[in-house]
Amino acid sequence: MDAPLYLRPRVDPQLASLLTDRPFLHSLVDALGSPLNVLLPEAVARNAARFRAVYRRHRLSGRVYFAHKANRSGALVRRLAAEDPAAVGVDVASLEELRHALGCGFTGDRIMATGPKDAEFLWLAARVGATVNLDSAGELERLSGLVRTHGLGRVAVLVRLSGFESAAGHGGAGTRLLSRRSRFGTPVRDAEALLSALERNADAVEFTGAAYHLDTTGVEEKARALEQCVLFMDECRARGLAPRALDIGGGFGVGYVAEAGEWERWTTALSEAVLGVRPPLTWRGHGYGLRNEGGTVRGAAALYPAHRPTAGPGYLDELLSLPAPASGRPSATLLLEHLHDLYIEPGRSLVDQCGLSLARVLDVRPADTDSGHHVVRLGMNAGDMSFEEHGVLVDPVLLPRDEAATGEEEPFGVYLTGNLCLEGDLITRRLVFLPRLPRAGDLLAFANTAGYAMDFHAHHAQRQPAARTVAVERRGDSWRWCLDEEYWPITPLGGTPG
Repeated sequence: MDAPLYLRPRVDPQLASLLTDRPFLHSLVDALGSPLNVLLPEAVARNAARFRAVYRRHRLSGRVYFAHKANRSGALVRRLAAEDPAAVGVDVASLEELRHALGCGFTGDRIMATGPKDAEFLWLAARVGATVNLDSAGELERLSGLVRTHGLGRVAVLVRLSGFESAAGHGGAGTRLLSRRSRFGTPVRDAEALLSALERNADAVEFTGAAYHLDTTGVEEKARALEQCVLFMDECRARGLAPRALDIGGGFGVGYVAEAGEWERWTTALSEAVLGVRPPLTWRGHGYGLRNEGGTVRGAAALYPAHRPTAGPGYLDELLSLPAPASGRPSATLLLEHLHDLYIEPGRSLVDQCGLSLARVLDVRPADTDSGHHVVRLGMNAGDMSFEEHGVLVDPVLLPRDEAATGEEEPFGVYLTGNLCLEGDLITRRLVFLPRLPRAGDLLAFANTAGYAMDFHAHHAQRQPAARTVAVERRGDSWRWCLDEEYWPITPLGGTPG
């Protein structure tokens, strides 16, 4: 048998401490059912502080806006609402997210409204004094019309840009677009119409800055976009406008897998399995985007880079330190020279290490395949823990029910399936190696699921229960918990308001 191919999770000390308390986690699932989401609200505050430390290192002002769409939790949003109002805000991408943020304690001046916006969303954002991140001149006109019709005050707006260009030849002769475009924002080539619309609607909106959103891990592309936005704001100032902030969005990333070597070995083995030179690593030969064409691997692996040595605040620090392509000066220096505030919208990276998802083992059976690998059916489905949907590959942690069973150490490769009556309900298409074969009643803990995995795709298909969510904190030698909706940052868990 080939050596086990592990992708063991990276866990910080607090999350590791929680994972070692098996009786506590089993008692939570016994009481509240499987699946179950467990959150650490204090961890999100620590992450916000780490991002703010990068601001201080580069002597920048501005605000960290939590991208609410990463998690539906109220506890996380309420915990962030208790942070310094000048330092931490929330980015909402729907009417309901806006209502939720207001109900969790955020005032309108700490809220950024992004994403597609209908009239109701625009009206409430304007009514409470949120900053609106505009994607087009049409959206600007609709917002301005609402402001005039309903007698609202001027609304602070950012304009989101896309389609950035850079000079391809000496002296700017010829241009080339960035390799990756966004469906959000106005192309830079159409900025003249946008500026005219801002001037025309100055009675309804206050133009406060520019923004961009790039769905890429490429730090060079983001540095180029940052520089182009600074140049755009220079043009705005020449026309008498007064932008003062640049919103560079999110995408700072998370490192899920602890060891680089494990990630490299697994991705190499996937290519070998696709070529047929080693046994399959996946359910029915799934290639994660790779395919065998005449003995050559084709395609691109649709996988998140699960081991990232630089992510989150470290990625932001790298971006701000990187010389801009045209001026050659660090991105942070450009912002300082132009007296611009920096806004960021971290989602996944702000909830890094903030939680885990638990599932009870319901059934273990030998696979009906030549491989002989077992199939483990869990009390959750792919919507309850959607790492696969985002291309994230990482091992769960086995939490035996029987303490005596922890001494058994014989690795087993298993496939994890869900509780839906669907062939495609696979928790992971990858063969997962565990320290021993699970038993009914054991738990599997999927670490670091708070960003887009624990509830982003959750549903009630086939009337299966969706996961409940609890907030936990360490107090002395034990853990305390409450339901997510009952958490307030002024109330110690299990205590009274302070």
